[in-house]
Amino acid sequence: MAERLVIIGAGMATGRLLDHLINEAPEAFDITLFNAEPRGTYNRLMLSPVLAGELRYDEIVTHDDAWYARHGVSCRFGERVTRIDPEHRVVFGERGEVPYDKLVIATGSTPFIVPLPGHEMPGVIAYRDLEDTEEMIRLAKKPNGRAVVIGGGLLGLEAAAGMAARGTHVTVVHLADHLMERQLDAQAAGLLQDALEARGIEVICGANSKEIIADDEGRARALLLDDGRMLCCDLVVMAVGIRPSIALARACGIETKRGILVDDQLRTSAPDVFALGECVEHDGQVFGLVAPLFDQAKVLAKTLRDLPASFVNKDVSTKLKVTGCDLFSAGDFREAQGRECITYSDPQAAIYKRLVIEDGRLVGTVMYGDTDDGGWFFNLIRDGVDISDMRDMLIFGPAYQEAAAAPVLEVM
Repeated sequence: MAERLVIIGAGMATGRLLDHLINEAPEAFDITLFNAEPRGTYNRLMLSPVLAGELRYDEIVTHDDAWYARHGVSCRFGERVTRIDPEHRVVFGERGEVPYDKLVIATGSTPFIVPLPGHEMPGVIAYRDLEDTEEMIRLAKKPNGRAVVIGGGLLGLEAAAGMAARGTHVTVVHLADHLMERQLDAQAAGLLQDALEARGIEVICGANSKEIIADDEGRARALLLDDGRMLCCDLVVMAVGIRPSIALARACGIETKRGILVDDQLRTSAPDVFALGECVEHDGQVFGLVAPLFDQAKVLAKTLRDLPASFVNKDVSTKLKVTGCDLFSAGDFREAQGRECITYSDPQAAIYKRLVIEDGRLVGTVMYGDTDDGGWFFNLIRDGVDISDMRDMLIFGPAYQEAAAAPVLEVM
C-alpha cells in the first residue's frame, strides 16, 4: 500500500524531488502537494529572462497541471498550511486537514525587506515570484516609468537589467563599495558596472537608504538616501537577500536555528518529517543556489524510500543571467596570507580573469567578459587538483596546458 506523503511547498527543489520519486518509485507514495502560490513548479531562475521579455512564463513551467494529473499528485495550490501536528501526523491547510505517513517541509525562503520607514507601503516589492515580475513588467508600460532597486547582488542586478530592457529607467542603490561584493573583486565589479551603465542603468555604490517617501495617495514615490539625495521612482524593488522560511516548523516544535535543522539524510528532529531546499540548515550552512538543492532532492528521494544516501555540501559557482554581461565566480577569491593571485586584464576588450592559488591548488576564480573556461576552473577548485605543473599556463584554460611557453603574466 502506498505511503501518504505530504509536501509543503512546490519550488524547484520539490519539483526535482517529485521527478526522482515518479521516475524511480511511481507507486510508492500517495502524494499531496501544498503551495501558497496559486501554481505548481516553475524555473524561478528564469524569471529574469521573463522580466526582460526574452521568455514567456509558460516557457519556464517545469510541472504543469497535466503533469500532476498524469502522475496522480493531489494539488492544493493557492492554499497556505496553517499548522503541523507531528504527534498526530496531520497537516492543517486553509481548506482542511491532510494526514501523512511522511512529511516534507519545503517552504523555501522569504525575501528580506529592509525595515526602512515606508517599507510597507504600496509600490515597494521584493523580487521573488511571478507576481513581483508582473508588477515590474507593468511599470514598463507607464511612460517614463522609474524604478529604484535596493541591492547590487545577483538578484538586484537581474531585476535592474530586466526592467531596463523594457524601457524603464532604473537606479541601483548598493550599500557596499562595489557590486556583487560576495562574488566579485573590485576590478571585475568595475567592468560589470561599466556594462550596466552603458545600458542606461544608474549605479550608486556606497549608499545607505534612509526612507521611502510616499505620494499623496500613500504609494512609494521616492527613495531618500542618508546623504540627502532623493531618487524619484514609481517602484522600489528590494533585493537584499533571503531568509529561510522556518515559522511553520518552529511553531510545531521542530528544531531550527537560521534554518530547519536536518541531518545528512534531510531528517528533522520530528519523526518522519523531512526538510528540503532553502528552508534547510545543514551543518551550519543555509542554501540559496539551486545546485545544492537538487543534490538534496536526490538524497531525500532515497531517504523517503529507506535507501542509503547522504547529502554533502559542495562548492558552487555563480553566473549572472544578464544578456551581454558574461560573469563567472567560484570558490574563495579573498586575499589572505599564503595565497597568490594570477590576473589577466584586457580593459579594451573588457576581459578580466583572476585566479587565487593556495598550497598548489586553485581555490577561487573571478572571470568577466570571457567565461568559456569557467566550468573547467570550477572542476579544479571542486576536486582540489594539484595545479603546480600547469601553473604557468593555467589562466589560459585547458586548451593551453600543452603549450611550451607562456605570455608574461601579472602576478600579485
